[in-house]
Amino acid sequence: RGLRPPTLQGRTKIDNMQLKEARQKLGLTQKQLADLIESDPLSMRRMEMDPKHSTARKMPPRVWRLICAYLDGWRPADWPETTRKD
Repeated sequence: RGLRPPTLQGRTKIDNMQLKEARQKLGLTQKQLADLIESDPLSMRRMEMDPKHSTARKMPPRVWRLICAYLDGWRPADWPETTRKD
């Protein structure tokens, strides 16, 4: 569990489906990731929806930065003890 900042080099903004893939790669449920980004599961589901869906939501830049940090290995103190297995 490192404390270094995220590496954003070479990454472009991810879309809704890539957000879902990143969450699954991290082994997190929608609720767990929602808790980590101080959101709610419904908003998380909407961020992962096909953008053509009327209730889909764009991912805020802060969420993108946190996802990058998590993918780079950074973990906050409140990272879930148990993560999902795919």
